[in-house]
Amino acid sequence: MSIALSTTLTGADFDTVVQRTRDALADQGFGVLTEIDMQATLKAKLGEDMERYLILGACNPPLAHRAVGIMRTIGLLLPCNVVVREDPDRDGAIVVDAMNPDVMVQATGEPALGDVARDAGERLRAAIAALGGTGDGLA
Repeated sequence: MSIALSTTLTGADFDTVVQRTRDALADQGFGVLTEIDMQATLKAKLGEDMERYLILGACNPPLAHRAVGIMRTIGLLLPCNVVVREDPDRDGAIVVDAMNPDVMVQATGEPALGDVARDAGERLRAAIAALGGTGDGLA
């Protein structure tokens, strides 16, 4: 099982891809609760340079509520992280990776989370597909 649902876009501006990702997530009922700019953080804290790398903490409240109702500690694996990043090996390519919700089921061993993971996975796959790009959806 892959940990990510992914697509790669070429010929697109990073900031535009970030906004399109936010919009695609919103269309599937996800809001972005957190945003972590890894490039800025690593530069400020460690003096290290890296490509643009943004982590969006996406949450679909009804799905999160269902998951927490099944297993209170599942909050440790929430929200669903979505990464928008430049690919350092492919000039101009931007990769969007979303956490594969099946990871929750595998990591916890809680089969009752399967339905929630399936619903979340369908929505995240639809958001990733809406971006276009290349890839089979799995990294």
